[in-house]
Amino acid sequence: MTGFKHHFEPTSLREYDIRGIVGKTLHPEDAYALGRVFASMVRRDGGSVVTVGYDGRLSSPELEKALVQGAVDSGVTVRRVGRGPTPMLYYAAVTGKSDGAIMVTGSHNPPDHNGFKMMLKGKPFFGEQIREVGRLAAAGDVVPKAEGKVETIDPSEAYIERLLQDYDGEKPLKVVWDNGNSAAGDVLARLVKKLPGEHTVLYPEIDGTFPNHHPDPTVEGNLQDLIKTVREKKADIGVAFDGDADRVGVVDGKGEILWGDQILVLLARDVLKRHPGATIIADVKASQVLFDEVGKAGGKPLMWRTGHSLIKSKMAETSSPLAGEMSGHIFFADKWYGFDDALYGAIRILGIVARLPGTLAAMREALPQMVNTPELRFPCEDTRKFDVIKEVAERLKKEGADVSSVDGVRVNTADGWWLLRASNTQAVLVGRIEAQSHEGLARLKKAFVSQLEASGLQAPDFDAAAAGH
Repeated sequence: MTGFKHHFEPTSLREYDIRGIVGKTLHPEDAYALGRVFASMVRRDGGSVVTVGYDGRLSSPELEKALVQGAVDSGVTVRRVGRGPTPMLYYAAVTGKSDGAIMVTGSHNPPDHNGFKMMLKGKPFFGEQIREVGRLAAAGDVVPKAEGKVETIDPSEAYIERLLQDYDGEKPLKVVWDNGNSAAGDVLARLVKKLPGEHTVLYPEIDGTFPNHHPDPTVEGNLQDLIKTVREKKADIGVAFDGDADRVGVVDGKGEILWGDQILVLLARDVLKRHPGATIIADVKASQVLFDEVGKAGGKPLMWRTGHSLIKSKMAETSSPLAGEMSGHIFFADKWYGFDDALYGAIRILGIVARLPGTLAAMREALPQMVNTPELRFPCEDTRKFDVIKEVAERLKKEGADVSSVDGVRVNTADGWWLLRASNTQAVLVGRIEAQSHEGLARLKKAFVSQLEASGLQAPDFDAAAAGH
């Protein structure tokens, strides 16, 4: 017997990661337990090397230390890459042929949150695998205690050089970057020195208190400083990151935001020139415009479930060279390794913008203009949220509605579409509505509300739902 047993707070074992509030639902003991169990899983699978990194949050060094100790006590070799963006850890793990990898990161959550993102044999570790971590820890089902070893490596220089390798712009650009005090700060400072053009970096310091704005580039309010600076400097483009730099935000030269699906249109047109007929994947929250534009560019659009792990798995299955989510996760298998990387995404975006005959703003303005809501979030108990979706789906079926049930319900009408799905990570229902006109949007909102009310939920305040994240 090992004498080891540990019970994780159930709410911390999420679909795609382990996440909690430091000192309340997440503690160094959890980090140790994760290291002990995950490394045991690696060992039992015939592996021996786990790569570990951490972000800029104040609690990350302590959690990383406990995590490393847990993994070492299971007899693996731990490669510590230190502080940096999540994709740098992925890069180190994939290129260094690690058997597993764990990133200590709270991603885009508030400063007092933290967590862990994992990879096993170069593939996302999620869903049932995360639930298995909880079961093994509770049962104390780990390999006997052994003495592993620790190596410290610095992959940053190789990572920066590899990012630069795929920059293919033809004219220098004026770029504003909003690092948002994210974990990419040190890497970004070195990267921009080697890129052509003129670069301004806002909030370059890594600061886990995020003193300037919340590190989530999908929320308009968080992009205001970037928009203002892009306009002041008459820049060609603005780029923003989330807290661990695996999600990207983009602003054009007029200071207008390109949302995740619009970024994907730009990238898909470029990638499809090299991969004609390829499958391009986006999540169910993406605009119909994206799917139509992928088709026009000669690609096969595929609507899939929201969640970076699910998208990565579908990419591998369909040999897709490119995928993306409204949340700003962009995945390249074209020239890259298939994982989401905001720095790499930015390099590819800059390359395209530096080859466009016109401006990024002109490209955005040329897209069909739809009227849509941002992502809407409504509180709904974890115990109830999936039942609501089932009830709505059954009613729509009886009505003979045109419904896609890939992830929740996405209802197509002559006006456009509306979506309702249960979040995999929070006690909320997620909605989005898109129409060709304001009148159509009003009709879709009405249909959306009537379905929520039929399930006993209150009519939402759309403005409040849009502001939440």
